Amino acid sequence: MIFVPLPFVVALLLFIVQTRLLRQEDWRAPEKRPFLLLIGIYALQSVLIGIRWGYDVLAMMPAQVILAAMIAALAWVSFRSLTLEGPLSFAHLWPHALPTVLIAALLVFWREPMGVALTLIFLGYGAALLWLARHGPDGLIASRLDGALLSYRSLLITAAALIAGAVADIYISLDFDRTGGTHGGAIVALGNVITLLVLGGAASIASSGQPAEEQRLETSSTPPLMATEEDSTVAASLDALMQSREIYRDPELNLNRIARKMSLPARRVSIAVNRIHGVSVSQYVNEFRIRSACDQLIKTDEPVTRVMFDSGFISKSNFNREFLRVTGTSPTDFRRRRIGGMADTADAKAPAFVSR
Repeated sequence: MIFVPLPFVVALLLFIVQTRLLRQEDWRAPEKRPFLLLIGIYALQSVLIGIRWGYDVLAMMPAQVILAAMIAALAWVSFRSLTLEGPLSFAHLWPHALPTVLIAALLVFWREPMGVALTLIFLGYGAALLWLARHGPDGLIASRLDGALLSYRSLLITAAALIAGAVADIYISLDFDRTGGTHGGAIVALGNVITLLVLGGAASIASSGQPAEEQRLETSSTPPLMATEEDSTVAASLDALMQSREIYRDPELNLNRIARKMSLPARRVSIAVNRIHGVSVSQYVNEFRIRSACDQLIKTDEPVTRVMFDSGFISKSNFNREFLRVTGTSPTDFRRRRIGGMADTADAKAPAFVSR
């Protein structure tokens, strides 16, 4: 029987994920390209791990180490692209090639400190990703609003995985010192397989912005501060923009697009929404979408799915979840109760919009 190492199966799954993303119409978007490349490198690394530990081919080790450094840097670049108002420039990119160049140079000229260097690279980029997450989901201004929270969670998962990888490297080094590496091989093989599968899923979610089936209410990463007059002005302008131009109907709407339409920094818009309304930008926009959906459900006979799309939602699960959050019932029950004259009964909760 032919032996197929588990990392090969993981690589196949990652290639399938990458192919699915490539079939999406917007895969050429600047913020998606780094994630596509990242998933491809994850898959390639998994293949190398399978060859190294499945068939004991030591020649794979140098390539594994170089790819490991590349993964850490590219993970930062990928998530960083979601926080920028424009595409990544060369000035953003070239410094992150240095860790890979350093590891390659150490492989050729001085291998002894290579393990320490790789551990520091992982710790450094893990900490940098945590720093990137300090503004919460609203900090990912290029991520589609209905997927910003999942992109944010993917960012945290990637940061934790990089830091965990560094800790595992330290443990493996200690294991070699104490036991001659008795457990090192198993830790490397199993740990890398699990990590790559988790990271691949995180990158897929972050790049597609698709919401999960279950999602807790979004909250701002910082407690709301006392609103200023400037906050009130920005919030009022945003309310007017939403009502006059109905930009919430755009399913690809993100914080960056909103900020550009207002000629303001994205962070300025986010702060105003958080302080005035006490919700994230995603929740704020979704309440306009739900308001529109409620109006259509009452005044038209359009199917619920058509109402969902017309209101700016893409995912049925996200639409149902947000509708329940705002109205306390499902779209179907809302229409039945309103049309049936039950709007004033105790079990028909009226929408409680934060924006008026």
